[in-house]
Amino acid sequence: MTLSESPAAPVGEVVLEADGLTKHFPVRRKLSDIFTRKRAVVHAVDDVSFTLRRGRVTALVGESGSGKSTVARLLTQLYPRTSGDIRLHGETTRVRGGRRFREYVSRVQLIFQDPFGSLNPVHTVRYHLTRALKIHGNAGTNDEELEVALAGLLTRVALTPPERYIDKFPHELSGGQRQRVAIARALGADPEALLADEPVSMLDVSIRLGILNLLRDLKERLNLAILYITHDIASARYFADETLVMYAGRMVEGGDSESVTQNPAHPYTRLLIDSAPDPDRIAGIAEASTKDRGNGEPPSLIRPPSGCRFHPRCPHAMPRCSVDLPPRLDVGGEPGHWAACWLYDAQTVAKEGVGSAADPSIPTPPALHAPEEAR
Repeated sequence: MTLSESPAAPVGEVVLEADGLTKHFPVRRKLSDIFTRKRAVVHAVDDVSFTLRRGRVTALVGESGSGKSTVARLLTQLYPRTSGDIRLHGETTRVRGGRRFREYVSRVQLIFQDPFGSLNPVHTVRYHLTRALKIHGNAGTNDEELEVALAGLLTRVALTPPERYIDKFPHELSGGQRQRVAIARALGADPEALLADEPVSMLDVSIRLGILNLLRDLKERLNLAILYITHDIASARYFADETLVMYAGRMVEGGDSESVTQNPAHPYTRLLIDSAPDPDRIAGIAEASTKDRGNGEPPSLIRPPSGCRFHPRCPHAMPRCSVDLPPRLDVGGEPGHWAACWLYDAQTVAKEGVGSAADPSIPTPPALHAPEEAR
């Protein structure tokens, strides 16, 4: 088995699509709710839509609890969706196990956040990779071909020489090496899409850049579509072609990474960027007015706020924000840059008598730099 480095499929081909993806988790009923017949649910993900394309990285950014990891598990069909559609090469997919599930995950693989928990501590690297190759039919027909395939996977993730790592147990590897093994295991399926759920957040800062560069190399060599889930918007700018911002289960902004990170439109995106550490603007953060910093905590997803879910924390909230859910509105400037914010609706702005978010009177955070380790 060899991983193709020059697939015939063109760069930009649509691999995976989420259309109106929604996931609600039921909450255990209280005694008082039994008599009123209420059934509470957690609105983990609501109406999420985006597209993953070959040879491109899409970043999904948001704070903890915003629903990012739930989206990844929905796309890999580990969770059944409440509503919405998942399309693989334009075909609707809904699988629950068995042969059809294996066929699906051979094309869409998930890399978990925790490299310490995603590998079985009682088995060697050889076992983990061999199992992946055999399950997905890429182990060859004899032991010699299997050894070649194993060596190829380890070489692909820069664990060389392969014989140095193949018979080690997870506890004998560093955190970065374990994550590379997890990535190699995903590549054993020869996938078309990789869903990386915060793949560097549990690693030392000094080795995060190496993992991101490895994923970038895989994207280019294997023409993969990658979903990069992170809470670090600075790394999204460095690594991703497109950035989508998620808050309390809903998408609030999207566009190419340069536009979203350098000219943020939604007040929540501005808050994320303003919160990103940058020695060049520590003084600016210290002097910032608290009214522009987005005070408060994320809302309860059992009873989410009506209208825009960010309005209780938004320094620019208008009366309409608490009533009506904003659609995706074009920001202007770069094509494809949008924000789900009433500040970009001309009629609303005129009626409320406020400036738009593009107005210079509304402060914009300083330009966001690449992560320190990327400089």
